[in-house]
Amino acid sequence: MWLFVFFDLPTNTKKEKRVSANFRKELIKDGFTMMQYSVYTRHCASWQSAQVHIKRVKNKIPELGHVNILQITDKQYGDIINFWGKKAEPLAPVPQQLEMF
Repeated sequence: MWLFVFFDLPTNTKKEKRVSANFRKELIKDGFTMMQYSVYTRHCASWQSAQVHIKRVKNKIPELGHVNILQITDKQYGDIINFWGKKAEPLAPVPQQLEMF
């Protein structure tokens, strides 16, 4: 299971810039990786794990701005085609994650 967080937060004032930067830092602290400037991704080992991270993101959403969360399966993620310039780049391998209960 993969989570994508897409967001568009205002950055017109110093306070808004600080809030936006803090939201990004919280995503990184929760294990998300920046795919693009306002697009972060995270692999989750299960649906239940994804729900935990969705809840954490929801709790950190700033007052202003727009945030979307998308869940997709490993199979769907594997169908992504990435381009850097005109040359297609292979997708990074899916991380092997071990969970201890």
